[in-house]
Formats: sequence, structure tokens, C-alpha cells
Amino acid sequence: MDSVGVRYIVYDVAAAVTFYTDRLGFTVEMDYSPGFAAVTRGGLRLMLNNVGGIGGASQPMPDGRSPEPGGWNRFQIVVDDLAAEVARLRAEGATFRNEIVVGVGGSQILLEDPAGNVIELFQPAN
Repeated sequence: MDSVGVRYIVYDVAAAVTFYTDRLGFTVEMDYSPGFAAVTRGGLRLMLNNVGGIGGASQPMPDGRSPEPGGWNRFQIVVDDLAAEVARLRAEGATFRNEIVVGVGGSQILLEDPAGNVIELFQPAN
């Protein structure tokens, strides 16, 4: 079976599932909280693993480093009205790393999930 997914390490799988489903329109594919869940939106499968959990994805590396949430790698969700989406999410208590940035290709902002993992919200230039 060919599929592509993104894995995020989170502090609380149930809180992450709620965030992605209630705020960003993902659907629960499987939920084995507190250790693991997978949610989908369009062609994106997002796997959520509890930090320090029993699965292989959160086990320490041979050099002693442990997977942790909150890096800078991210996936992107394209939106039609970035300002409106940001206003809605802020009203719901969402956390952003920055304000809207306007570039040559469009506008973007970095949204954080409950564990500090990044989601880029992007509105293409007209």
C-alpha cells in the first residue's frame, strides 16, 4: 500500500486529535490514545505519537537524543482568506509563532499545535 504521511511527536495525543479535528478539519483515522493516533485531511495523513511512548517513533536514538515536539519542519494548509482563518483560530485560543508575513508568492503564518509543532497556513498571491 503506497501512502505518504507526516509524523509529529506530541505531549498529549488526545489534545492533538481534538486540535486537528475541531480547529483544522481533520478526520480521525485511528485513535489509540494515549500513545498514538492518525488523522487525515485530503491526501495528508498525520500520525501523532506521544513523547516517550511505547511505539518505535518516540524511542531514544543510539546517541541518546529523544524525539521531541516543536521543531521548524511543517506541512502547509492552503486557505482562501488567511486573515479570516487567523481571526477564527485566535478567537478559539490558538497560538501563532509570528504574524502574517506577505511574500512574493502569497501570505503565510505559523500556527502551533498544543505541543508546539508547526502548521503553515498559506494564502497564495492573487
